[in-house]
Amino acid sequence: MEKRRLGRTDMDVTVLGFGGAGIAGESIENIGNVLNSALDAGINVIDTAECYEGGEKSIGNAISKRRDEFLLFTKCGHPRGIGSADWSASSILQSIERSLRRLQTDRIDLIQLHGCSEAVLKKGEAISALEKARERGWVRYLGYSGDGHPARFAVECDAFDALQTSINIADQEAVSQIAPLTRARNIGLIAKRPLANFAWKTGHKPINSYHHQYYERLRKLNFDFLRNDEGSIAIALRFVLSVPGVHTAIVGTTKPERCQENARLLESRPLPQNEYKAIRERWDVIAPKTWIGQP
Repeated sequence: MEKRRLGRTDMDVTVLGFGGAGIAGESIENIGNVLNSALDAGINVIDTAECYEGGEKSIGNAISKRRDEFLLFTKCGHPRGIGSADWSASSILQSIERSLRRLQTDRIDLIQLHGCSEAVLKKGEAISALEKARERGWVRYLGYSGDGHPARFAVECDAFDALQTSINIADQEAVSQIAPLTRARNIGLIAKRPLANFAWKTGHKPINSYHHQYYERLRKLNFDFLRNDEGSIAIALRFVLSVPGVHTAIVGTTKPERCQENARLLESRPLPQNEYKAIRERWDVIAPKTWIGQP
């Protein structure tokens, strides 16, 4: 699988990464099967967060023995779960210590502030906590995960080595507003939700309300290629990886075979420039300014 140097870091990341948000509710056996399948497919980026209930512990239990085969990314700032943030230095440092124990490792390759506001970033305490963790040898590189104005500030403040932000066929604000900035500053760019939560796959409005925004956007964008079931996934994923500056796209799954299938999709030729251009032009025509990055 193709690898790209993640900005100014020394990490060569595979263009396809594994996202651990959805595996926590799975059986121990299936979690092991999924994660080992990802590594066997050549994926070398595993991304998780302290607030993905049981996620870090599951990863540690399943693949800590293969630790030298992958780069480990996690996130901090929500020690009691989503919706309960704590950006104090003490909380962040305690969180990182817990993550190291749960993941059964002595190092985190990329620690990311998980969606804090621009005001929190400007205050500086959270960033200083990450820098202290790096000084202690707990983490190697610092990142921010988020969208919109906070993501832009995170890039421009020059405190971070990488940015994880939403980029997909239904969420293209960052293509023009963020990606040029990360390229100019040689900051790693990680695409989250590269398959737009598969919001088009059901053929009807998704049950999960979290997916409704992308579903409604895609109905209006009405891309022809979404009518081709398997081909739609390949085009959507290759579109994200064709965005100048994107280094890796994080895709989660609970199906071991899906890791292998996604890897195979990227063996095909790059998305032709005319197809990439058509997707971008349709966004420019259809998308109103209110279609900002999904938090």
